[in-house]
Amino acid sequence: MAAVALGIWLHKAGCCGFSLICGEVQNMKWNKFTIKTRTETEDILVATLAEIGIQGAEIQDKQPLSEADKQSMFVAMMPDMPEDDGIAYVSFYLDQDENVAEILREVRRALKELSDFVDIGEGTITASETEDKDWINNWKQYFKQFYVDDILVIPSWEKVKEEDRDRLIIHIDPGTAFGTGMHETTQLVIRQLKKYVQPGMELLDVGTGSGILSIAAIKLGVRHALGTDLDPCAANAVEENKAANGISDRQFSMMIGNIIDTPSIQDRAGYDRYDIVTANILADVLEALTPVVVRHMKSGALYITSGILDEKEDCVRQAVLQAGLEILEVNHQNEWVAITARKPL
Repeated sequence: MAAVALGIWLHKAGCCGFSLICGEVQNMKWNKFTIKTRTETEDILVATLAEIGIQGAEIQDKQPLSEADKQSMFVAMMPDMPEDDGIAYVSFYLDQDENVAEILREVRRALKELSDFVDIGEGTITASETEDKDWINNWKQYFKQFYVDDILVIPSWEKVKEEDRDRLIIHIDPGTAFGTGMHETTQLVIRQLKKYVQPGMELLDVGTGSGILSIAAIKLGVRHALGTDLDPCAANAVEENKAANGISDRQFSMMIGNIIDTPSIQDRAGYDRYDIVTANILADVLEALTPVVVRHMKSGALYITSGILDEKEDCVRQAVLQAGLEILEVNHQNEWVAITARKPL
């Protein structure tokens, strides 16, 4: 984590990336709540907030960038920073129309439960008020072009360098949706797509967010991708990112709705249709999704999941096995896990 880093999470995914509030936000004030915690538990805390429905979080700490981070973010030198004190501040934002008191009760309950099995530090919550202009666009200064192995992921406001023009390039602007690709979970899935995608395949991308996984898959050879998402903001983000990457509606379509428990969405997606299903979403959602999504997979199809914290790995493993799938690989990046499984022939 950089000295100041923004990591924004949605209720669904994945995991990882940036999320903003959809719609008109001008002239709004936001209640900002900041939890004082430890750097070792900041990701777990953000995932916990997401599980209770808080869609955005901002992390601030004094951890130095690793050499890999510097290279991926094109940072050659960093200014002198205070010594890492192991303290992190996780902030989330609520608009003034929300039931703040009830949400804070849920947060305090979640903090208490979390503290029973992990040291979260002080766990104190402080409140302040901020204008939307203070944070709605602030994340852009932290989202720079970076590499996933030999793939370049670059935001719309940056130019591709001449030496990178022969790479596989993904143009991504998360806008008001989720997913830049910077987070470990997205990178884990992209690496599995690189390994398993074959030309002409059909992909189902559950919790598509910004569409980054579908776009990567199409550029790797997938014939058609269908993305589903709960968040209406995702539709606009996907359309913008399709245009930025020269991807047509015939190549990438999407639906807003819950494929887990909405028969009309399930029917529109189709059954026994997909060669690969990706789901970069929270472990609890994966447990509910997995027994449902197998019906949409062809025999021999692959199921690539991430958004799984280390301590949730066994739960997702069990859900995958109980759905009748064979686990092919389990990959780790820091505290995050990706599971790749296959539906029997």
